[in-house]
Amino acid sequence: MPTLQEVQDIVTARAKGRIKGTVRLDMPDLGTLWVDETGAKISDDDAEITLTARSDVFHNIVLGTQNPATAFMTGKLKVDGNPMRALKIGEILSTDP
Repeated sequence: MPTLQEVQDIVTARAKGRIKGTVRLDMPDLGTLWVDETGAKISDDDAEITLTARSDVFHNIVLGTQNPATAFMTGKLKVDGNPMRALKIGEILSTDP
């Protein structure tokens, strides 16, 4: 299982300058990251969109081994907010800048 710091580092590298608005990555088994165009920080602040999944699902998404749309459709990833925007965020997090 990845550490919260490992997920934060990868998400920051992927999100920096690419995420519009705010996103909360809620990992009940690990912790919560708050993400915007400056990167990710450990925080449970409110955001425009909240994505909830186990830490291994987020880790696989940012490594590119889990398709975010498939994770959503199979119930591994839950979305609170605009689903189309959430899928765009998933694409950003799963591809190199």
